[in-house]
Amino acid sequence: MLHLPPSVSFIERGWLSSNNILLQDEAKAVLIDSGYWTHSEQTHALVSHHLGGRPLQTLINTHLHSDHCGGNALLQNAYPELELLVPPGHVAYVENWDPKALSFTPTGQHCPQFRHNGVIQPGDKFIVNGAEWQCHAAPGHDPNALIIFNAQDGILISADALWENGFGAVFPEIEGFEAFDEVDATLQMIEELKPRCVLPGHGGIFGDVTSALFRARSRLGQFRAAPDKHASHLAKVLLKFKLLELQRVSYTEFYAWSEDLSYLRLAHKEYAGAVTYKNWIRDLCLGLEKSGACAMDGEFICNAN
Repeated sequence: MLHLPPSVSFIERGWLSSNNILLQDEAKAVLIDSGYWTHSEQTHALVSHHLGGRPLQTLINTHLHSDHCGGNALLQNAYPELELLVPPGHVAYVENWDPKALSFTPTGQHCPQFRHNGVIQPGDKFIVNGAEWQCHAAPGHDPNALIIFNAQDGILISADALWENGFGAVFPEIEGFEAFDEVDATLQMIEELKPRCVLPGHGGIFGDVTSALFRARSRLGQFRAAPDKHASHLAKVLLKFKLLELQRVSYTEFYAWSEDLSYLRLAHKEYAGAVTYKNWIRDLCLGLEKSGACAMDGEFICNAN
């Protein structure tokens, strides 16, 4: 069984939210990622419980996908003195609030507007309870993503760069960037850091990093060999995410929602143009149903776990 120092709280969440990691000592409390907006009240309750009534001083986003920063606004309201730090790259879009550039509109997801107090960059360090945490660039899933490593205790906060069984969908590939190489480089960096245990953005804490890296590289190899399969995987991720949010919706309404998503349109145009968009979305939903991820119930499509 993996044991964390008393200063580190790993709050495992179910989808839609990312996990939350709370680092604290007598002087400060630092939260890593804030989950999805529909779970923001729950995020606040969980964090407040772990803080025991103390204020939260700092919130760090590993990257600005909606499931990692959707609780920012509520936490800012709950803790007026909160310092909110975001990775470089999209800072201007936060300052001028551009949901399209921040990927919320292209993914069909929502994030309440928040403000940032500063930027956290690769190489930046901070200390909690005598342990130094250092930020490292981890592009691939997101070009501006960070991971955070505590070498003293061998603890890696990996966000979506590495899960126990894979990693987050590689969104830049759909936009025409060769991001599979960046995923590979990030996995290599994680291997070189030699973490004792990993606190991922989704799923449980794990210590068998060698096996996780093997699975991640195997998955990456499959995506390299068949990028159309990655495009299909990414599309299913977006569809499933929305079903998790809506739970049950008419298929007509669900399809209408999908029509406006630029990520889905790009994936279809590049990798599935031989079939109509309407048939492609239908086939993806039927694939989700076959895998047990949803149910087509007459006029409705429903989430299934």
